[in-house]
Amino acid sequence: MPTLPLGIDSERVVRELWSLAEISDCPDPPPAVTRVVFTETDRRARALLGGWLRDAGLEVRVDPIGNTFARWEGSDPGLAAILTGSHIDAIPHSGMYDGTVGVLGGLEAIRALRRAGIRPRRSIELVVFTSEEPTRFAVGCTGSRALAGLLDPLALRGLRDEAGDDYDVVRTRAGYQGGLETIALGPDRYSAFVELHIEQGPELESTGVDIGVVTAIAAPATYVITVEGEGGHAGAVLMPKRHDALCAAADMVTMVESIAKSSPSPDLVATVGQLQVHPGAINSIPNRVRMTLDIRDIDGAIRDAVVTRIEQSIAEISRLRGVKTTVDCLHADPPATCDPGIVDAIEEACEAAGKSSTRMISRAYHDALFMARLAPVSMIFIPCRGGISHRPDEFSTPDQIAAGIEVLARVLACQSMAD
Repeated sequence: MPTLPLGIDSERVVRELWSLAEISDCPDPPPAVTRVVFTETDRRARALLGGWLRDAGLEVRVDPIGNTFARWEGSDPGLAAILTGSHIDAIPHSGMYDGTVGVLGGLEAIRALRRAGIRPRRSIELVVFTSEEPTRFAVGCTGSRALAGLLDPLALRGLRDEAGDDYDVVRTRAGYQGGLETIALGPDRYSAFVELHIEQGPELESTGVDIGVVTAIAAPATYVITVEGEGGHAGAVLMPKRHDALCAAADMVTMVESIAKSSPSPDLVATVGQLQVHPGAINSIPNRVRMTLDIRDIDGAIRDAVVTRIEQSIAEISRLRGVKTTVDCLHADPPATCDPGIVDAIEEACEAAGKSSTRMISRAYHDALFMARLAPVSMIFIPCRGGISHRPDEFSTPDQIAAGIEVLARVLACQSMAD
């Protein structure tokens, strides 16, 4: 990898991170952030960022659902471009680094390369993905899924928020126009996608390593489980006669944990994150429970085999408890293996920048998971304090951010010169 005299303006990036954090619907002040897709707050943040992109001399394009692309034209525009980026939407009461480091870091990487006098052969693009978080429509990464052709117009229109408005209505109300059928990208548009992100885990900080080089991205399978029993007066129905939906659901929750712990894969995780109990009265036996199951691994076959075991156990619990249960799959995404060439390039960039690195997997999923359908991918992780994310105390130091940006810039420079 060539030696590049790169200067990263981490102070500017931190100022920009704080400026975005101040655009928030969270009742608490920054660094607490709430920024939900297609809200007025989301639009204000996008407008601010759009100004920074244009100030950097980039050509900005916005697709019909708000995916935003900022292009630095290369000397050979006929070649497939290099892509980097992430997202700026934030779940309620979260932090200011998740996603935004990848967007603002990508912008600063391009600025640093331009300051260094680099002229890329391949064009370099920065993308701001729409709706990485599942906050509004209960499906994560809708922007990158649509770009990869995994959410066609009919599927997008079928997504609804809590108010009952579908995706098409909400995005049009937010000012995004154009046919949904034009969103999906062709497979030859990009030669590589590299995403910079905070680790959202403790490994880098605990080992003192500067950079995580991602070799695989775990993918979730998400299910909604509905348990239907028999309600009744809490004082009048004796215990032998009960078919309590919540008791059955409780058995299922502990069963999920037990099966996940017994998996042969150390990377498999399973979570029941939501329980909705009906009627929810203190003196009424629950007659219906709706709960969610998130299960993920970097090995799709192992994950799916565990799902089968869980479904079989749910059926047995239902039989023993005398309840009726339905299991609906919202989505079951395949894991992604990162491109060995890009992984090697990130390690070479770390060495050139004087940063230590380690190979690791991403247990959280990101837009890179779906961009892997379109181009070779990998991710660059930087440490975050205590491994904390999705909380206001999420934090990476300016030096850690600068290190990640420098490595990203070197990778972009190298990839942009490749044949």
